[in-house]
Amino acid sequence: MTLPKVIIQLYPMFPSKGEQGRKANRGMGNNSDTYQWIVHEWTEIVKACEELGVWGMATIEHHLHSEGYEIGPNPGILNAHWASQTNKINVGALGYVMATRDPIRVAEETAIIDHLSNGRFFCGVARGYQKRWTNIIGQFSDTPATTIHGSDDDKRNREIFEERVEMLLKCWTEESVRLEGNHYQAPYPIETGIENYPAWKIARDAGVIGEVDENGTVQRVCVVPKPYQNPRPPVFVGVNKSPEGIRFCAKNDLIPTYFMTTEGMTEFVDLYVEEAAKYGRHLVRGQKQNMVRWPHITKTPQDYDRKLLEYDLDIYKNLYGPFFPFWPQGGKSDSEHIQDIKNSGFFIGGTVEESIQKWRATYEQVPAEYITLIFHWAQQPKEDLLEEIELFMTKVLPELEVPDYATAAE
Repeated sequence: MTLPKVIIQLYPMFPSKGEQGRKANRGMGNNSDTYQWIVHEWTEIVKACEELGVWGMATIEHHLHSEGYEIGPNPGILNAHWASQTNKINVGALGYVMATRDPIRVAEETAIIDHLSNGRFFCGVARGYQKRWTNIIGQFSDTPATTIHGSDDDKRNREIFEERVEMLLKCWTEESVRLEGNHYQAPYPIETGIENYPAWKIARDAGVIGEVDENGTVQRVCVVPKPYQNPRPPVFVGVNKSPEGIRFCAKNDLIPTYFMTTEGMTEFVDLYVEEAAKYGRHLVRGQKQNMVRWPHITKTPQDYDRKLLEYDLDIYKNLYGPFFPFWPQGGKSDSEHIQDIKNSGFFIGGTVEESIQKWRATYEQVPAEYITLIFHWAQQPKEDLLEEIELFMTKVLPELEVPDYATAAE
């Protein structure tokens, strides 16, 4: 038996004294002094997590949150910096919002990070759900954002997302590519290729075969560099209530990352194994799958309520709730909202003993090779955060043995 691989995902949240403090300091996301200490303290956390045996450190891609929620516009820069400061821990993002991204640029950027980290990079991809920034950053594709499964926006967003993820995989693994999608093409224009390329002779004779034809037209593109890992880094995909997403992950050998309740995961964990078998990958339950939870490990049960109030209530009530109606939002008072958070199925907390019990119960239903723990840092102070991570790694994690996935499916 082995232990799950732990990923720490920090949502960079400018700290305030609750919702009222955020309003009193409106536009706090503009504060460069605050970001200065956050981004450097972040590196200290990464180094500490490496010493604690954490498998991976991740961040997000979110833009334009002037109110100070989730200031994470460029995960690649952070990943490259963390790689330069560490030796063992894996670095990545959960993840690049591909419906707003140029797949070639993502392939290039992530391949470089993979080399800088000597193969310690993992790539996360996501669909995006906030029109406030996805419509702006992704305007070249007029991409929609969605949180409603099955809506027209959802279907179109998925089409763009899946097209570009498959293009990313091709750019990493194929010597040269022609990307003929409904929303992106390369070379462009795809019908003619890029005509009259001035340096066509050397590109034809020294470049990859087929890139440039005898008429001096660019007909294919070779995306360089290729990743350090062969054939590519592991790819994690954020999923939520979508069997289509599970099938897409299984088809392309991607790791579903469940932003879902334990009950919701149960069916999808088995669906992934069934679908992967159709493509010749025989997995056991939980293998190549990633569970996401917001944890707090506290000295007393009452301290769990305090941490939810101080570190999570503001963003839960004002950002998560409006976007995700399946998160309970019936409470009016702070105490009622705290109970909503506990009832959501996404948070696991309490004392060490309570946390062990809850995690064991969760793993009895849905084992997972990876666990991603999300913290609202720096709303939660660094020392408090690291104390919780240490307790999870030393007290809770040893109670969560899973099969040796390297041999279980043989």
